[in-house]
Formats: sequence, C-alpha cells, structure tokens
Amino acid sequence: MSEGTTGTTTENRRPRWRGRVGLSIQSKLLIMLLAVSLSSSAIVGVIGFFNGRDSLRDSAIEQLTTIRELRATAIENEFAGIQRGVLLDSRNASAVEGATAFVDAFAELQTTELDPSVDAELEQYYTDSFVPALEQRSGLDYEPAAFIPASTAGKYVQSLYTAGRDYDDYDTGLALADAGDGSAWTRANIEYGPYFTGLVETLDYEDVLILDTDANVVFSAYKSVDLGVNVQEEPYANSTLTKAFEEVLRNGSIDEVITTDFERYLPSLNIPTAWVLSPIGSSTNIVGVIAVQVPVEQINTVMTGDGRWKQQGLGDTGEVYIAGPDLLMRSTSRLLLEDPERYTEAVVENGTAPAVAERIVAVKGTVQLQPVDDLAVTEALKGRTGTALAAEYSDGESLVAYAPLDIDGLNWVIVAHIDQEEAFAPVTDFTRTVLLSLLGILLGVSLLSLLLAQVFTRPVRRLVGAVHRVAEGDLDVQVPQGSRDEFGDLGSAFNDMASSLRIKQELIDEQQAENEKLLLTLMPESVAAKYKQGDEAISEAHENVSVVFAELVDFDEYARGLSPEQEIGHLNTLMRGFDEAAEKAGVEKVRTLRGGYLASSGLVIPRVDNVRRSVEFARSLLGVVERFNAQNGASIGLRAGVDTGTVTSGLVARTSLAYDLWGDAVNLAYRVRSVTGEPGVYVSQTVYDRTREIFTFTEAGAVETHGKSETVWKVG
Repeated sequence: MSEGTTGTTTENRRPRWRGRVGLSIQSKLLIMLLAVSLSSSAIVGVIGFFNGRDSLRDSAIEQLTTIRELRATAIENEFAGIQRGVLLDSRNASAVEGATAFVDAFAELQTTELDPSVDAELEQYYTDSFVPALEQRSGLDYEPAAFIPASTAGKYVQSLYTAGRDYDDYDTGLALADAGDGSAWTRANIEYGPYFTGLVETLDYEDVLILDTDANVVFSAYKSVDLGVNVQEEPYANSTLTKAFEEVLRNGSIDEVITTDFERYLPSLNIPTAWVLSPIGSSTNIVGVIAVQVPVEQINTVMTGDGRWKQQGLGDTGEVYIAGPDLLMRSTSRLLLEDPERYTEAVVENGTAPAVAERIVAVKGTVQLQPVDDLAVTEALKGRTGTALAAEYSDGESLVAYAPLDIDGLNWVIVAHIDQEEAFAPVTDFTRTVLLSLLGILLGVSLLSLLLAQVFTRPVRRLVGAVHRVAEGDLDVQVPQGSRDEFGDLGSAFNDMASSLRIKQELIDEQQAENEKLLLTLMPESVAAKYKQGDEAISEAHENVSVVFAELVDFDEYARGLSPEQEIGHLNTLMRGFDEAAEKAGVEKVRTLRGGYLASSGLVIPRVDNVRRSVEFARSLLGVVERFNAQNGASIGLRAGVDTGTVTSGLVARTSLAYDLWGDAVNLAYRVRSVTGEPGVYVSQTVYDRTREIFTFTEAGAVETHGKSETVWKVG
C-alpha cells in the first residue's frame, strides 16, 4: 500500500513538470498583452481622448475655483483678524488709559491761548506742502484753509507735530514723541504714543486714530493732517470714516466693530482707504473710538499671492481680484503691475475709458478706478457662486470663477480669471499627446511586457528584504505601497506592523526617560543613584550649605474666596515662579509644601558664594509675590529665613520617596523667618556676618539657639 502511494505521487508530478517545458508565464503574458493591445489600443485611445479632454477641462475649472476659494478664505481671514485685533485693542488697558489721556489732554488744550503765528504757520504748511501733493495725486484743486483744524487744540497739536516736516516723512511722524512744550498732550504722547505706534509697526496698519466722542481726532500715529480735526466738519463730514464713527457709537456697546468700504481719503492724498472702528472704554464709560486704517498693500499681497501668480497655478494671464457694489475693483490688477503699457492697451480694447486707464497707470493702482462691469461680478453681487466663460476687463474671453465674500460690513465679491486659451492649453496638448501615444503603445507594450514578470515579483522581494531588516532590529523600515492590490494590502499591513512596533518601543523609551526625570525632580542625582541600587538607608551630611525656608503669608485668607481649582492654580503659579527664581539664582529646591518652600545652595553643587546666592534668591521670592499680587489684586506676603551651616539630607519613608533636609541650619532658617511676624527676608547672625558688605540689613530681633541668644537681621 505504501509503495502504491509513492508511485502514484511520482506519476502525478511528472506530467506537471513536463507541462512547464513549453512557454513560461512571462512568455504567455507577453503574447496575451500583444494580442490585446492591438485591438484595445484604438478603443482605449478614442475613449481616453474624450474622457481626458473633459477631465482636463474640468480640472482647469476646478483649479481656478480652488484658487478662488483659497484667496477668498485668505482675505476673509485677513479682515476677520484685523477686526478681531481692533476689538481686542479697544479693550486693552493700555489703549483705554492712553485714549483717556489723549481725550483729556485734547480737551485741556481747547482753552490754550495760541500764538498768532500758529495760523500762519499752518496755512503755509498746507499751501506749500500738503495741498500741492494732494492736487498732484488727485488732479483736483483744493483750498489750503479748508484743512486747518477749526479747534484751538487741533491747531495746537498740528503746529507742533504736523507742520514743519515733509508731508511724506512718515517715519519721522511715527517716531515723534516729545515736542518739548510740556503740555498734557505731549506727556500723553510720550507715555502712551508708543503703544499705538507699536500697533502700526507690528501689525502693518496704515495708521491708527483715536477719536473722542465729539468726533475730534485726538491722536494719529503718523501725526498727519487728520490730527486734531473734527471728522463731522468739512471736508470730512460726509466721509465713510465719519459715518462709521457715528454708527459705532450709536448702540453704546463696546463690542461694536464697524468695517468700511474703500473711499478716497484726503489726508492720504486721496488714496482709497478702508477703516475698522471700535469704541474704546468700558461698558459704562466709552471714552472714544479707535480707527485703524486697513493697509491696502496687505490686501494686495493676499490677492496677488505676494506676486507669485505663476507658482500658484494662475499661469501667465490669471489673477484674482476683489470688486465692490459700485462695479469697481478693490485690489490691484496683475497686468498693471507686470506691464502697464500692455495693461492700457488691453483694458481700453475691452471697454475701459482711455482717461480712466491713463489715470490708473499714473497712480499705479486700480482700486476704485478700474470698472469691472462684467458677468462674473454682477452674478457674484447677486449672491451667486459659479464658473463661466465670459469677457473680463482685460480679456475678451476668459475662464472665470466668482463668489461673494463673507466679510462683516462689506459687500465685496471675488473673481478669479485666466485667459481661455491658456486655461485649456492642456487640452490641446493632450490631443497631440494621445495621437503620438497610440503609435508608441504598440512598441512600448512589447518592451514593457518583458519587464512585467520581474515587476510582478518585485513587491515580494522588497517585502522579504523588509522582514529581514525588522528581524535585525530596524523598526523604521517601510515598504512602498504603490500598488492597489493584494501586494499593496500586504505592504500596508507590514508597514502598520512595523510602525506599531516602533511606536511601542518609543513609548517604552519615553516612559523610562519620564520615570528617570520624575525621580530626579524628587531627589538629587547622587541620592537617586543609590535609590535605584536598592539602598535602604540613604542619607548624606553636607557642610557649608545655605538654607532658605520661605512661607507665604495670608494666602489662606486670599484663597478663601476661590474655588479649589482656582486655589491650586494660583498656588502653582507662585511655586513655578519660585522654581524659576531658584534656577536663575543657582539654588536647589528641596521640597514644596502648601504655602512653604525649602531650598538650599551648596548642597548638590558646592558653591563658595552659596550664602550670597541664598539671600539673593530669598529677595527674588519677594519679587515673585509682588508680581503675583499686581496681576491678581492680592495682598499676599512672604517671610523667608536664611541660615548656613551643616545639614543632613536623605530619603524619609522610602515607600513614598520623600526627600528631605534637616539639621541646625534648617531649624534656624525656619525660626528666624518669623522673628517679627512681618513679611520680609530674615537671616541669622552667621549669614549677616558673611554678607553685610553686600546687602543692607536692619536688626530685627533675636532667637534662642543652643542656650544662647542669636541676633536676627532683616534684609533691606
């Protein structure tokens, strides 16, 4: 029976082995691919052409839509950030104090008797400097006297801070703090001006204005021609700034934030300007309004992608711009920035008046100048979002993507467009590529088929190699997951396994490091080493060690009105401050109690100046408590005692890992801290003798130690 079985097995194997003498799997695969490719190439080519063409068209539209959405989100976030920042600034204590100081100082200047030369000085400034610059920029005529403030205070501050310097010398105006007149306004400018000018410098605002409730501009960061004017009087009475000022005060709420559309602002040489305003003060007392001039360049930077149109997928002709309800642009045209001459030709050819185009090129900006009365803008102003092939202000046929913007207070829309020919250039290239590809497929498939067998087994070889590396301890190994088949699933499962092993090993390493770190926070490294060795009795004697015992005073009374979470939070704040002071002074923390702090110097690291360090550390604790009191409105005190001498340290109650310090120096430091009961830093006679040439001391009392009286000194 056994022989029969063996014989049958042999007979079964031989035919299978002989059957493999013919074509190999690789050869069969090659024949099948060649046969299928001839019949399928034409079908695939036709189907691929139509599908590819439609996909590329959809891809171009989707890409433009994505760019529009990204820029829309960016500009919405930009305005939301400015609005949020202005609201926070209006509540800031420094802003409220500064605004109050400027408002009061401006009111005080109203009763000042002006020198007769002030009016003449201001008229000369506007006649010779500002008005010529404004007329050149705007192309209009203006009367210099119209810009001179009507109020005495306005004339006063302008004569000192505005007149006498070039109008466009913004840096000087921003830095100008002390005019040397000694007035309350100048004092306020010296004290609070840097806060508001800091907003301009750090947040890139164009300007920051403070207006009192009577609409007087009591402060300007640049101290320009709007300083001291009343925006409810001519020539500002009908400006968007004035309307926004009146609206932001109408409800009497400090949470009000108003954002204005662009309007040509005379003090900015008629350049389009937008504002964000919010009341300054408290819910019961609004002292004025902060008005932040929105930086046009910041908006243009967002909309132009910082000038990187091509890198961001807009090619050679694409751009994204903003438009308002007046069908005029609110950002700068890409074509104007890159080629002003071609810009003029393009926009005039597409319907823009030549005079408008010349004006745009002259001022180098399209904000509130370039008309965009086209399909995309009008549809977006109706609240619609979409894409289309339509004419644009600079191109007769463009691919456009439009949508309304969600910016509080503004009815703006965003439009992304690119020349139709450039947008669909990939479709043309694809058609040519398909034809050439069909010719190359026949040759390519033949050559490729020869490699398929090797490619088919390559994932297995990679996986085997990766398994060997894991077996050798390399847990960072990963295999590519390019294929979406069983090999890909196997590779993914292997990668997950390797990652899981690596993560577990990292967690073990991290836990070991954390345990080591925790142990070193409880005791010095030398004691920790003995503890890990299993020593039962661990103690060390130390000579020439300074000890600081600090105790919080009245913390329980302060904490009586706090919840347990608040109490522990405040206590942790104090202890963190103590720890930072200890680290800075080179002092070692021994332990922390509720309301108490024990530290030493010269214990772990011998120091020849350990006494001086301990006294300095004790004094720095007073500063920590003072800062805490100032921040929290508390009246906590601190008593600290300092002594130096011989101490013993070690582990007490091994199961709870309590590291402690004891000895005469510890006892005396504990006792001298409360010799008077008053907050302060108290030192023993020994500490006094060693540091009296460094610190100032006053005699505070005496304590009994070892049967004799020892004088206690208080650090001045």
